[in-house]
Amino acid sequence: MDKIVLPNEVFLEEVAVLLDEGRDVTLSPKGSSMLPFIREGRDSVVLRKEPSVKKGDIVLVRLPGRYVLHRIIREEGQRLTLMGDGNIRGTESCTRADVLGTVKTILRDGKPRQPNEGRLWGRLLPFRRIILGLYRRLPSVSPSPEGRGFGRG
Repeated sequence: MDKIVLPNEVFLEEVAVLLDEGRDVTLSPKGSSMLPFIREGRDSVVLRKEPSVKKGDIVLVRLPGRYVLHRIIREEGQRLTLMGDGNIRGTESCTRADVLGTVKTILRDGKPRQPNEGRLWGRLLPFRRIILGLYRRLPSVSPSPEGRGFGRG
């Protein structure tokens, strides 16, 4: 099968249209911001447009100039604060209207897994640097040579 490479802006705009139509969309995320729960080259995610989102959900959001797939760590009315599970600092803010879809299933080596809410991982934030440092040293985990973004699975 031939591979088609599209800029994230073009590809994810089409993903947003499909999600708005009520379709599920499967993506192969790139980058390491959701380690250790979503790993490039191994995992895909199934997204669905949900009527509401909550703390602990992993969501695809449109931010100015980019898209991110991160976990909701705080809700304040319409405002959401996001952080990648593989990040040790740095958050993004958005509104509920910026959410394009919610991860309903993680496909790990083709097998479906339900995403967890990340409660324990959230409490381990002070220790993430150590845990992620050890995790990234595992021989089976390597960063993407292509950089960040999304691929077609």
